[in-house]
Amino acid sequence: MTVYVDDMRRPARLTGRPAKWSHLMADTSDELEAFAAELGLRPSWLQHEGTHREHYDVTESLRVEAIRLGAVPMSYPRGTGALLARKRATSPTSPTVATEGDGDSDV
Repeated sequence: MTVYVDDMRRPARLTGRPAKWSHLMADTSDELEAFAAELGLRPSWLQHEGTHREHYDVTESLRVEAIRLGAVPMSYPRGTGALLARKRATSPTSPTVATEGDGDSDV
């Protein structure tokens, strides 16, 4: 099992200051939860809980820390899309066929 962090780096504001956001994902929910706790992320920050799109949004400094702690860096959108497709195909709670505009490339 593996934890991943992509390189999306989408510009956004965090408490009024500019920040760049990426996605922290994992092969399993338990692994994502444990790794997020190690990074100091709150469980309430989890996005799309219980689906193949489950992830945390992380700032660039947390992205760097995640890699230092062992997360596998991957490209956005190619790597992120491949992971989501694999998770969707094996998820009992997510549709097995993507629908137009399902937003997977944007987690």
